[in-house]
Amino acid sequence: MKKEASQDSLINLILPLALILGLVLLLSLNVEAGGQSRETTPLETWLKVIVGYLAAGTEIAAAVVIGGAVIRGISTYLRLLFSRSKQHFDATEAIRLQLGRVLALGLEFTVASDILRTAVAPTRQDILNLGAIVLLRTLLNYFLEREIQQGEQRRSSEPELDRSIR
Repeated sequence: MKKEASQDSLINLILPLALILGLVLLLSLNVEAGGQSRETTPLETWLKVIVGYLAAGTEIAAAVVIGGAVIRGISTYLRLLFSRSKQHFDATEAIRLQLGRVLALGLEFTVASDILRTAVAPTRQDILNLGAIVLLRTLLNYFLEREIQQGEQRRSSEPELDRSIR
């Protein structure tokens, strides 16, 4: 049992470090085209326009999802703040977990937007930039998911503690 726990903690340490190292390496690479200009076809031009609109729509969707969750979280918190409830801490933890889940979803939308922007005739530099952005957002998502899991574990263990005290 202790061996599994030590392996899990080792993985939880190595994975973020590897992602950070990969991000630093991608950001340090700078590939220049060497002055080669490539002609674009009319189809490619139209595809870029269409994909640009799709990417903008995806970014708007991410903003709406995250903005809606923030407004909902603030309204729930204010309602709780002005009520005379004794469960203030537990409810703020629930608000935090809900907001974390929505932020993870918003990050997925922004990654999709970046992938769409790079989908039509990408250069090497575009692909490297996309890799760096995806790595950074994956790293943020990883830590966010870990925080959500820890918060849910705390919430699930608290009722057991409350029952044992009564």
